[in-house]
Amino acid sequence: MYKCFKRICLSVTTILFLATASLQAQVEVGNGIVLDKDVHDFGNIILGSGPVSCSFKVTNKSDKALAIYQVVSSCGCTDVQWTREPIKPGESGTISATYSNDEAPIPFDKSLTVYFSGSKKPYILKLRGICSEKPKSLEEIYSVKLGKIGLRSREINVGQVEQGRSKSETMMIANLSDSPVTVSFANPSPELSVKARPATIPARSSSELQFTVDANPKLWGKNVYAVDLLCDGENVGSLKCFAFTIQNFSGMTDEQKRQGPMPKFASSTYEFGVIPVGEEIHAEFSLSNYG
Repeated sequence: MYKCFKRICLSVTTILFLATASLQAQVEVGNGIVLDKDVHDFGNIILGSGPVSCSFKVTNKSDKALAIYQVVSSCGCTDVQWTREPIKPGESGTISATYSNDEAPIPFDKSLTVYFSGSKKPYILKLRGICSEKPKSLEEIYSVKLGKIGLRSREINVGQVEQGRSKSETMMIANLSDSPVTVSFANPSPELSVKARPATIPARSSSELQFTVDANPKLWGKNVYAVDLLCDGENVGSLKCFAFTIQNFSGMTDEQKRQGPMPKFASSTYEFGVIPVGEEIHAEFSLSNYG
């Protein structure tokens, strides 16, 4: 029986055989801050084979110096370093992360909360991968099969997105066949767009799907979107995307915001210690309103 070290974290806010950076396009954070990506998928790694590292490039496209004030990891298993000097206009800095790879043979999803100068809200970066005891085949990694395409899941969650704004999330898929396959999409729900990079997947290779939700200003709460996946023009099944639309406060004045609620948790982390796999666990967090 495996034992794993469990931790639940509250925060203010990837798969290939070899470690690879996400293929996402540049991410506009706001205030002239541009990231080369906001998700890194380490792919399938072997437990105990040693730490794995990645970096995120931060480019300052504003007319003022940019500082990375702080980067907070959601887990003690991830060490973070970042450019400490102010980043001049037109120049770039880095945020580097190292995952210890010593937890358990399970999928992992870690977050880094980044605080930039000139930005009132932090930005979330993600580290993902699947840790295994031994190398796995494409069929084992991408166990959900739709035609010639293998997936880890037919569902994806983009998390919270403000009304009237966009948010993207990615998932990896694989061509399980011995010949190239072209994927495309049909009948997407309103506010949902999906892209594949690359759209034509070589034999026994992987591709990245990017789901983007343009949140309807009139929607609120949990929303479900769907799109049909086509393989060489043939509909092989549907994919679902979940998003939780929250209120956009950008139109409020500072005084209106000061008069609003201000929730604060007594603690953002609960330590369970070492527990057997499969055992039901519970945690409580105390929340107060200081608004």
